[in-house]
Amino acid sequence: MSTATNPTSPNFWAGLDRPIMAMAPLAGVTDAAFRPLIAKYGKPDILFTEFVSCDGLCSAGREKLLPDFWYDESERPIVAQIFGSRPENFLETAQLVKELGFDGVDINTGCPDKNVEKQGAGSALIKNPSLMKEIIRATGEGAGGLPVSVKTRLGYSTNIICEWLAHLLEESPAAVTVHARTRAEMSKVPARWDAIAEAVNVKREMQSQTLILGNGDVKCLEEARRLAGETGADGVMIGRGIFGNPWLFNPDVLAGDITPAQRLEVMLEHCRGFEEKFAGLKRFEVLRRHFKWYVQGFDSAKSLRMALMETKNADDVAAVIEEYTGGESLTTSGESADRP
Repeated sequence: MSTATNPTSPNFWAGLDRPIMAMAPLAGVTDAAFRPLIAKYGKPDILFTEFVSCDGLCSAGREKLLPDFWYDESERPIVAQIFGSRPENFLETAQLVKELGFDGVDINTGCPDKNVEKQGAGSALIKNPSLMKEIIRATGEGAGGLPVSVKTRLGYSTNIICEWLAHLLEESPAAVTVHARTRAEMSKVPARWDAIAEAVNVKREMQSQTLILGNGDVKCLEEARRLAGETGADGVMIGRGIFGNPWLFNPDVLAGDITPAQRLEVMLEHCRGFEEKFAGLKRFEVLRRHFKWYVQGFDSAKSLRMALMETKNADDVAAVIEEYTGGESLTTSGESADRP
């Protein structure tokens, strides 16, 4: 875990070229084993941790949650995402984020998980703008100059982005990322990027300096740039497009350019990194979701995936790969996996 000073702060956001390309925080996916691969093979402008509970970090269980805040220097600028509903805990957690050397802190007010909402956190905060504004202020106080950003949705049951965003902008966060669906819509409908344009208009009308990023259904850099141009957004956050594709943000690499051998090599690198960081802390089985993504579209993908699902460590994965490739070297044509 890094505890270095944060060289890109304060407000690194202001120095980024437009459109900004950000990697979404994804629970159980963008952990300290996967993010360094993204930084290595196709680094976006910003990386975020998985979201972490303020209440948990302010309790006796803090030590168990700190691995979710591990990061590598190669990830900078790296932002810690947090969730909760108690302003005092946001203040204390922001102080911790500052101490750990992060470049910024992001408040999650978009998660639709029922257990999160029961705490009055995540998407539930959309229904309580006065509390949300208090939380932004408390986070800023604790962050000690680090930029505070917000990730949210269009609304809870209906699209109220104009009204809701106006409340947020009154507190002048460094950036607001808008997932272009309501909480009720989950991911069941296509993202409504016309609503991102509405959010940009609200910013302009309020003459706000807050950056607006759009999020939802974006699968590649080309699409992200197009949507940013069409809506006027300052940037785009991409989430599920990263699954099995740490090259996503590399402008010189197209998904179709990556060979199966290169995907398998990086998958094994992912497994080795996971074991190195999380041995005794996290079960190896959590990588199984990644296996499916890495081998999607392969010849005999089903049998390969089934074999990978039985693995218990990185050596097992290496053995499965060796059998699948017939013992051939994974690195092809003398090129390393980051240069397809």
